[in-house]
Amino acid sequence: MAVKLNRLIIIGAGRSGTNMLRDLLVQLEGVATWPCDEINYVWRHGQKGCPHDELDPAGVGEGLRAFLDRQFDWVAKRYDAQWVVEKTCANSLRVPFVEAVAGPAKYVFLVRDGMDAVASALERWKAPLDLGYVLTKARFVPKTDLPYYAIRYAWQRAYKLVSREKRVSSWGPRYRGMDEDLRTLPLEEVAARQWAACVQKAGQPLLGWKSESSSSNEPGVDPSRVHYLRYESFVREPAHHLQALAHFLGKPLSPSQATTLTQSVSPHSIGKAQKTLTPEQAERVRKIVETVKIPEEG
Repeated sequence: MAVKLNRLIIIGAGRSGTNMLRDLLVQLEGVATWPCDEINYVWRHGQKGCPHDELDPAGVGEGLRAFLDRQFDWVAKRYDAQWVVEKTCANSLRVPFVEAVAGPAKYVFLVRDGMDAVASALERWKAPLDLGYVLTKARFVPKTDLPYYAIRYAWQRAYKLVSREKRVSSWGPRYRGMDEDLRTLPLEEVAARQWAACVQKAGQPLLGWKSESSSSNEPGVDPSRVHYLRYESFVREPAHHLQALAHFLGKPLSPSQATTLTQSVSPHSIGKAQKTLTPEQAERVRKIVETVKIPEEG
């Protein structure tokens, strides 16, 4: 299989700044992405009925690889791109699957403080319907899967009407056991477990993190293909970090260019949890997120 280093996969839990990072990178010459937020439906093609996003690489065949190739090639040809950037937060739960399907791409692993990420995620669980956003993403749902997802999305929105918490039935990456947790735990605890699962599942293959559930024989991603980045560090010095990312892609970027491209980036969302979580919520979330030991950038 040919090495496909013209693919950059951004890995991160929901509400960790992955959209911001993608939108900055596609301003570089020769870098492009899909004209929608995420393509989780594309990654899940052939496995739409799986109740979680932790897809198994063992079942990946040439048909699925060819299908993903066509999706990436469409972006490259449409925008005359040398690099295609992909950002689907659910991929943080299945990096080995992504490797098996998309070939040895490059990765940016973006990690945000768990407290702040959860505080932001709670807002999305209860956000109003954005019809334009939904219709834009629907363009890239495989046609054979469209009826299934249309019904599921309608149920998610209808659930909000009867929910005591006024939330959708599901939002963001779906870890194993999430449905049971939603039935038995406060929403903030589910959001915290969601963040923890995403960060831990991604950290194992990308940074060599170990956990009780991981095997020492599990293959990891070549460190030369991984750029690890903390959200807080990025938003405090965005021009510096965008230059480093451009270098990672082999695209030199001057300090003045980087400053111009990142002028809208702000650290104002750091500390969001302190402003929006109640003391009781913060305590429940903290007990979960503190179990994840996150290293600083190397």
